[in-house]
Amino acid sequence: MNALPPFQDFQFALARHLRHPRRVPSPVGVSVRCSAVYHELVRNNLEGFLLACFPVSHTLLGVRRWSRLVDAFFREARCHTPYFREIPREFLHWLLESPSLPISFPAWLPELAHYEWVELAVDVMETATPLAHHPTGNLLDGQPVLAAAAMNLAYAWPVHRISPAWRPRKPGATHLLVFRDVHEAVQFVALNPVSARLVALLQAAEGELSGRDACLQIAHELQHPEPEQLLVHGAHLLDQLRTAGAILGSKKWQSYGQLLCVF
Repeated sequence: MNALPPFQDFQFALARHLRHPRRVPSPVGVSVRCSAVYHELVRNNLEGFLLACFPVSHTLLGVRRWSRLVDAFFREARCHTPYFREIPREFLHWLLESPSLPISFPAWLPELAHYEWVELAVDVMETATPLAHHPTGNLLDGQPVLAAAAMNLAYAWPVHRISPAWRPRKPGATHLLVFRDVHEAVQFVALNPVSARLVALLQAAEGELSGRDACLQIAHELQHPEPEQLLVHGAHLLDQLRTAGAILGSKKWQSYGQLLCVF
């Protein structure tokens, strides 16, 4: 194995020291004072990105436990991306996958952290141009077009309600649709299991499934005795999602004349 150039050897040695200054000596030529300044700058910069993404988790953990968690992440995590905006995702992966953590915390904290991260994830999500659609089209007979940047999520805890004023004592199944609307703002909509299933079917179909067929499929899955009754509720739900901005409209199909122009 080829030896690293001297400057890279120095960089790795300095990084190891900054991660754990009490156990790893500083490289030759770097004073204790200078390394302490670098440690504080890098560590605080890292924490700044985390605080921006996880404000509720930080508040609920308190300064002491939060600081211990950040210090452990700084020491132990090995990030796989150079992008600053991905630091919160790396922190979340570490929180969920680390075999041992330096603090104890409520069972709902990992899901709360994921819920907080989702807002950033949807905000920066890269998407293709939405399908051509009629904003006021019929969503039951037509093919609903969902917002391109969207995540249909299921949690064991009511994460959207957790705050300094309220903390859950027992799990509660929670379904949330998080999406970026036409104004590029991230929105959250609470769903029930049936409406979450409807959104999942429409997402998987990518504009190829009518609202009616999606509702009838759910009626079949539920063995509903009156499928037509479910259609009434389905049409109402689709309109609610359109009003919220999660559904952009019904898919616009090209006419035969338009297709001939292409050729």
